[in-house]
Amino acid sequence: MMKSRTTFTYLFLLVTILNVSCSSDAIEGTDIIEEDGLMDDTNGIDGENGGEEDNGQDDGTIAFEAGLVLDEDRRFVNYVVTETAYNAFLQGEGDLRMVTNKIYEYVKDDYDFIFMLNVEEEQPEGLYFGRHTPVQNHVSGTGSNLYDNTGTYGSEGRLKGIIHMPRTVYVKSGPFLHEIAHYWANHNFLETTVGGHWGYASVGGQLGGFDELVDLGNNMYRGRLNGNNNFGTFANGGNSVPYGNAELYLMGLIPADELQSISFARNAERTGNSGEFSADEIVTYTPQDLIEQHGERVPSYANAQKTFNGLAIVLSVSAISQEIADRLNEDLENFSRAANPDDSWSSINNFWEATQGKGTMNIQVLDENVRL
Repeated sequence: MMKSRTTFTYLFLLVTILNVSCSSDAIEGTDIIEEDGLMDDTNGIDGENGGEEDNGQDDGTIAFEAGLVLDEDRRFVNYVVTETAYNAFLQGEGDLRMVTNKIYEYVKDDYDFIFMLNVEEEQPEGLYFGRHTPVQNHVSGTGSNLYDNTGTYGSEGRLKGIIHMPRTVYVKSGPFLHEIAHYWANHNFLETTVGGHWGYASVGGQLGGFDELVDLGNNMYRGRLNGNNNFGTFANGGNSVPYGNAELYLMGLIPADELQSISFARNAERTGNSGEFSADEIVTYTPQDLIEQHGERVPSYANAQKTFNGLAIVLSVSAISQEIADRLNEDLENFSRAANPDDSWSSINNFWEATQGKGTMNIQVLDENVRL
């Protein structure tokens, strides 16, 4: 259920990686699953800018090299790239490996996720709101195969995934929580007609679905979420919705005995009425059904990672303004708090809240994370 405050919240193919591109963080829309083939490293900024070791500035920033600067609050790196490289990201063709291999020259392999953000003031037409590119999977029992492509991105084995969003404000407004969830779900853990998402299922989380199903008779149903007569099949409103029960299980944040049964509408078709759809039948999967199908989650809840590290990289064609830096620092600090964010977030969840206080996401570059 959404929180409130009194003060006014596959298969890894042999040489390709599946990207889940979320076309909207709104209630409803269309999604794409694409294969991310190898890219030429020709669109990036020259690597010959010759940075110096320990190039700290009086204001606390660290210039790793010209155009690659760690912000004074140590929550993000501003990477100035060519206009060609920058625009490639706005066309959904950005060279992720150019960026990650460069950043690993200066930052240690201490991060589970890398967040890449363009600085667009408006959502680019025809572009996804967010995309998650999986880099490895070492967790079984989630419906996904095991694979490891960390070396391609310059990681020595820790990096799990890369998230790209075209606007820095999406850290707050979403789909930030949504894209993080894609690392674990839905990789065929539950059948769906909406690839990579929950579709017409009672998960009611970041990747869509409802939390209440009303039988209207004659094979007609209405999905409700948080008491409202509507739900999304692929998303449920940016960062305003916490993770669902199945999402928490797949993330390793609750044990198997807390996993709940899931109802799924087979051959569902939406009508023009809010939350209403027809379906051939409603199938219920018990926790035992899901675990028998996919196996137990390994590592189990007892041994699963609960604290994650994220590295934010801001892509721009010139050094970002202080206004953008200040706003982004505030949003990253709020998102990564192991506590409620400040009142300006109102009904918006940060990672800690969305996981019911069961998980934390650190977004910081400490001295110990920097290669000397």
